[in-house]
Amino acid sequence: MKGNIATRRGPVREDKIIARQNTGDDAIPLMQFVQSVFAQATRNDIKRWLKYGHIMINGVVTTQFDAPVAPGQWVEINVTRPFVVFRHHRMQIVYEDDDIIVVNKGYGLLSVATGQQNRKEETAYSILKEYVKAKHPANKIFVIHRLDRGTSGLMMFAKSPEAQIAMQHNWNNMVLERTYVAVLEGIVDTDRGTIKSYLGETSQFEVYSSDRESDGRQAITDYRVLKRGSGRTLTEFSLNTGRKNQIRVHAAKELGHPIVGDKKYGAKTSPINRIALHARTLRFAHPITRRDMKFETPVPQKFSALVR
Repeated sequence: MKGNIATRRGPVREDKIIARQNTGDDAIPLMQFVQSVFAQATRNDIKRWLKYGHIMINGVVTTQFDAPVAPGQWVEINVTRPFVVFRHHRMQIVYEDDDIIVVNKGYGLLSVATGQQNRKEETAYSILKEYVKAKHPANKIFVIHRLDRGTSGLMMFAKSPEAQIAMQHNWNNMVLERTYVAVLEGIVDTDRGTIKSYLGETSQFEVYSSDRESDGRQAITDYRVLKRGSGRTLTEFSLNTGRKNQIRVHAAKELGHPIVGDKKYGAKTSPINRIALHARTLRFAHPITRRDMKFETPVPQKFSALVR
């Protein structure tokens, strides 16, 4: 096992998965349900499958023989090998289907390797690549967008070139909502507003804000104050454009209140030893089905504690 992703050594065996739904009106204990829909399986077979993670109820692996299978729920049995389960202390999978994976990335974790010096460093991309290849060596992961190393929260990856291309080529139309929360140094007096400027980048890779179009690309950020306290402001930011370091620069240069912990853009304090910026909401049209998808995470507890 590498990292915290459950994998199996040796040759990959093709999955043989049997799926059955409880179409009745009552909950049924798992052992009884499996026996009723898979008569050739002995009790010892079922006990072994439960022990080693071969059985799921509605997509969640269970080891309890008496776990209730509620009406409408699906039971899946992987006869050939245990289901590959994702567990990692720096990232959680929020949603997965055949085309995309949405994750909650921890702060301090790179989205993808950014240079030769980072090639061996663990990234969100490398973690997910290992996970999907544990399911089958032919599986791949494709980058759609990125979050800064110091920013936590929601981001998505594609599982096929078609999904990646659909999202990247139509990003402004496909992404319906992206909101972040941040704790800013000082008290922001205005409850809400919109920031517009042009963002450029110096030769030292520091982004700057300007009112001149010739200096960069236009960036538009909406903001609203959620809470004030302890000399800080918990603020929600909504992106109308997705420029590098957009929220960090607009907070520091346009609002005059740097994000807590963001020393690159003028923060003087770092009480939680990280940049207090979190990608909270991600809403988009599914790249293949076009279904409206919305995911939201709570405000990090450490952020709330900073403005008590």
